[in-house]
Amino acid sequence: MDWLARLEAPQNALAVLTAMITPAVLISACGALIFSTSTRMGRVVDRVRSLSERFESLAKHPEQDDMFEERRGLIFQQLDRQTSRARLLQRAMLAFYIALAVFVAASVAIAIVSAIARDFTWIAVVLGLAGSFLMLYASVLLVLESRLALGAITSEMDFVWKVSKKY
Repeated sequence: MDWLARLEAPQNALAVLTAMITPAVLISACGALIFSTSTRMGRVVDRVRSLSERFESLAKHPEQDDMFEERRGLIFQQLDRQTSRARLLQRAMLAFYIALAVFVAASVAIAIVSAIARDFTWIAVVLGLAGSFLMLYASVLLVLESRLALGAITSEMDFVWKVSKKY
C-alpha cells in the first residue's frame, strides 16, 4: 500500500510524467531519422536500378561505343559504392530501430520503477544511455554513407568531364 500512496502523490505523478517525456522526445527523433534513412535507402535502390539499366543498354552494343571499357568500369565502380552505401544505411536503420525499442523500454521502465520500487531507477538510466549510444552509432554510419555518396558523385562527374574532353 505504501507504493500506492507514493504513486498517488501529485508531485510524484508529475515527476513520473516529466521523466517519461524525455524518452518520448528521443522516440520522435528516432522516428524522423528512420524516415530520413529510409528515404536515402530508396534513393540508393533507384540509383542501382538506373545503373543496371545503363549497363544493360551498354552491353547490348559494346562495339558501338569506343569508350565501352571506361563506361563499364564506371558503372561497376558506382554499383560497388551503392552496395557499400546500402550496407551502411541498413546498419543505421537497424541501430535506429533498436534505439527506438530501447527508448520505449526506458519510458515503460520509468513508469514501472516509479510505481513499484525507487531502488531500481538505474534501469531507466541505463536504457536511456543505451538508446542514446545507438543513435550516436547510427549517426556516424550516416556520415560515412554520405561520404560514399559524395565519392560516387565525384567519380561520375570526373568521368563526364573525361567524356566531354574526348568529344
